[in-house]
Amino acid sequence: MPVPVPRQRAIPAVESGQAQAVSPDGGSAEETSAPPKEATVDTNGATPTHLTLLLIEDDPGGSPIVPELHDSAGKPIRVRTARNLTEAERLLTDDVHCILLDLALSAPGRSDGDDELAVLRHVLRLAPRHAVLALTASGDAERGAEAVRVGAQDYLFRDELDGRLLSRAIRYAVERKRSDTAERRLAEGKLRAQENRRLERGLLPTPLLEGSPLRFAARYRPGRSRALLGGDFYDVVRTPDGTVHAMIGDVCGHGPDEAALGVELRIAWRALTLAGLCGDELLGTLQQVLEHERSDDEIFATLCTVDIAPDGRRAGLCLAGHPAPLIAHPGRPARLLPQENNGPALGLLPGARWPRMQVELGAEWSLMLYTDGLIEGRVGGSGERLGQDGMVELVRRQLAGGLNGEELLRAAVNEVRDLNGGELTDDVAVLLLDRTP
Repeated sequence: MPVPVPRQRAIPAVESGQAQAVSPDGGSAEETSAPPKEATVDTNGATPTHLTLLLIEDDPGGSPIVPELHDSAGKPIRVRTARNLTEAERLLTDDVHCILLDLALSAPGRSDGDDELAVLRHVLRLAPRHAVLALTASGDAERGAEAVRVGAQDYLFRDELDGRLLSRAIRYAVERKRSDTAERRLAEGKLRAQENRRLERGLLPTPLLEGSPLRFAARYRPGRSRALLGGDFYDVVRTPDGTVHAMIGDVCGHGPDEAALGVELRIAWRALTLAGLCGDELLGTLQQVLEHERSDDEIFATLCTVDIAPDGRRAGLCLAGHPAPLIAHPGRPARLLPQENNGPALGLLPGARWPRMQVELGAEWSLMLYTDGLIEGRVGGSGERLGQDGMVELVRRQLAGGLNGEELLRAAVNEVRDLNGGELTDDVAVLLLDRTP
């Protein structure tokens, strides 16, 4: 968990580009005049106007810091000095860019036999967003390398330090920390995106058609940019009596809230269908689910349900404000199923009813269920909608060309997109059930 950044406060430290002055008794002398103007902090990662160094060293009088430290532009690097971690925490404000830590300093609550890098670990916990340089004894490269492994940006030898070397090391540490932070944030963003994609894929249905002779295909294209899931939803299950139930629906809108509600309705539909509900009773229960789960009373959902008899020759059809499915038979033009008894969308009318229509399918057929995203695209530059009639003609041509299954759905969605002159703004879901003798 990130450590909160200490609040800004007046800094009683010398910030003239030199280390803090030392009083005769060995303590640090605080400047009584008003503190200098604070450096501007760029939260977007740009190089700061002035660099500020916090030196944590228990013997400021013997400090190897030379008076003149300059950044790459020749501007003085401001220095604050703390004799212990308590002072360091007080001086560690937002405008500090780098910490120079003496590894010989004792960490709070630690004895000599404890971890020799305990003070470094303490500072890294205290200042997770700051660059840290470790200061160690000359020739102790092993300890310095271990400090870098633990989290410091670099290490320096006390006896070999000069102003030019330290200035360069500070600039390097600040840039490396900024680069590491940006890289970590990018990796975290990618990880979150991958997790979201896995979650959305998991929310898409896996048809339960084991034992059924029907073939299933589906295409799904969300309207949101870079999303995998929209407000459209569909599902297909086979109940123990051999009936195949198919459903497709559309929650008004296509944002993340609508996508979540669509998933809830799909899961509720599957559970209710496997529990034996069908037709008006099923849709009435789904409306209750929607009314309880929606975030706004204006949100509604359209729905089309089909229950296909075990022999595959007839089906029951319920429409709740949804366009009627398309059916195609060999040697005959594709057409729409009847939609005269189309009931209201779910969530519009309390106590509404949804008639169940009996439909004869025949021995061999293809049944296509779709959402309005497929028919509301524009046609060329005319600005007119494709509409159901245009969609029927489009599918007829593709069937005549020998397309079926996944190929048919892919071609249909691609042609609708091409006619629109670009990507469709609404979600599109299409599923296809085929029966062959």
